[in-house]
Amino acid sequence: MGGGIFPLLEPWFVSLAVLGAVYSTAVVLRLLSHLTLLLRRPRNPRRRYGAWAVVTGPTSGIGQSMALELARLGLNLVLVGRDPAKLQDISETISKTHAVQTKTVLFDLALIATPQGDEAVRRLREAVEGLDVGVLVNNAGVAKPCALYLHEVDVEAWVKMMRVNLWALTEVTAAVLPGMVQRGKGAVVNIGSGSSEAIPSFPLYSVYAASKRYVAQFSRSLYVEYRSKGIDMHAQPGPPPPVVPLPRRAGPAARRAAPAREPAAEGRLPAAQVAEVAVPCQRRQAELAWSRLRLFVHTLCSTVCDLTWICGPQFGLSRR
Repeated sequence: MGGGIFPLLEPWFVSLAVLGAVYSTAVVLRLLSHLTLLLRRPRNPRRRYGAWAVVTGPTSGIGQSMALELARLGLNLVLVGRDPAKLQDISETISKTHAVQTKTVLFDLALIATPQGDEAVRRLREAVEGLDVGVLVNNAGVAKPCALYLHEVDVEAWVKMMRVNLWALTEVTAAVLPGMVQRGKGAVVNIGSGSSEAIPSFPLYSVYAASKRYVAQFSRSLYVEYRSKGIDMHAQPGPPPPVVPLPRRAGPAARRAAPAREPAAEGRLPAAQVAEVAVPCQRRQAELAWSRLRLFVHTLCSTVCDLTWICGPQFGLSRR
């Protein structure tokens, strides 16, 4: 009974217990620091960073919500997008709803690193020149083609994704940063994805997940580079990409043999096309979920066996 509830513990077991306690303490302290940030009263971004904000992809989704919220907080906006009609709509909506100024820059980010893209970058630099730009939101991104194997898609589609998700984000940041450095303040928010942060791999979305991993590492590195200059950097994980893939490529013979599609009502896809796209996607998602479940069960069983072999004698269990 001199050993208490457990027999005399081995030194290596005590060392592991101490390491576990230290790790748990570090996790708890990190969680408390995040809770402190959540409970802290939010600061006015206009006073802290500057009077203007640049938002890419502001015509829908996260970008539109970010633009409307920044306008509500009193920041003037430079809206960067590829659709002039939609840019005009969101600009008029913001101007009517909030007492702020807006500018629009027509910029197809998929054309970055081309002569047209270089001209658009020049227009963006001219638009922000002389403005007190304090916030940059790199929201624009491409998720299509979706759940497909790498070899099933034309390489041009992957190049377009990398241009928008990597090169454009980098060039837009480089265009806005000099003014922030000169003023000694600013904030850059890069919209990433949970597919590159929450899970170790993302099959069938390999290029997309890799591009968003670049966004996360790019943001961390820039934070270290520019924090001494008063500039905050943040990579915000966004939602995972949509699961509906583009149809597979078909050769001329297959296209000639395919039955004619039924006409679609305005704004809707034909039923045959929806089924052609959705059914293979659902099958692949089910196969992927089943594979992950089997991997989880296998890992769990292996961990239990290993713990039983290592720690069993401490609790009177035999290894035979």
